Amino acid sequence: MSSKLKAMLAFALLTMSIGTLSLAQADKRLVVPDLDWTGAIVTERTIQYVLENEMGYKIKKPTMPGGPGVWEAMRAGDVDYYSEVWPSYNPIKSEILEEYGGDGSLKIIADTGIIGASGYWTPRYVVEGDSSRGIKAVAPNLKTVQDLNQYKHLFKSLESGDRGNLIGCPTPAWLCEDQARLDALGVDFHVQGLGSETAHWAELTAKHKRGEPFVAYAWSPHWIFAALDLVEVKLPEYDEAKWPATNWAQDICFKMGNPKFIEDHPDVVKVLQNHRLTNAQQAVMIYEIDVNKRDVDEVVNEWMVANKSIWRSWLP
Repeated sequence: MSSKLKAMLAFALLTMSIGTLSLAQADKRLVVPDLDWTGAIVTERTIQYVLENEMGYKIKKPTMPGGPGVWEAMRAGDVDYYSEVWPSYNPIKSEILEEYGGDGSLKIIADTGIIGASGYWTPRYVVEGDSSRGIKAVAPNLKTVQDLNQYKHLFKSLESGDRGNLIGCPTPAWLCEDQARLDALGVDFHVQGLGSETAHWAELTAKHKRGEPFVAYAWSPHWIFAALDLVEVKLPEYDEAKWPATNWAQDICFKMGNPKFIEDHPDVVKVLQNHRLTNAQQAVMIYEIDVNKRDVDEVVNEWMVANKSIWRSWLP
């Protein structure tokens, strides 16, 4: 064989090897969004720790608001999966997910382990008073959302005028329908949206520290219930036919993905199927991040190192 032919063959083999390597590297790249609440980021980071450190994946993490936008991005193939879907916040599930009567353009992979609950809350001192702080009960009969009308003067704000003020869902993308809910229930309140989860909790904690009356949207699992003594202002029981004039359903959170991703990455899908995170496990990490202002990855890595016996069972 001539030296020229040998050189040509060697070059061809090298080109093929580089191409194969590039394909293999591409096959180990995923796009998974950071959603706009800390709990979802914590859940996803526990999965990404395994994918990146144990399985060699590289993950791009664009920041996106939860809601229909990220669903559409996943359906278009721009996002591969995400791991904490709260189904009651996603009305387009009936268009997309087969389990809810949709076209199957996205697929449910497995439960997350998180069981979510949403509703409206007020400080206990508003209803019962707090003698240690010299606060008298100003709304002793406040038990349900409909009871708010008799106390709306206590909850007025600059934005609400003569109406009461409810600190509602932090971002419109979550589709909480707070104003529609109050209007349907005949509650004469204005809904104030603060634009982000961080601003939402900062407003609640500041008002609580000052001993002011407020009523606000909140969800669990969350550190806020450890930090503040809150009581629920009850909504009518969930009724899909009447929603949003009812409470949210209890949310059995799940992971879902683009069908092509599911077909192409069975090893990742197996991790998603095996992975579970409880409310209590998540809440510990949320507290460290949101209250103690620690870095997300630092907190999650610390938890993963301390809980190797848990996450080793997630591996395929």
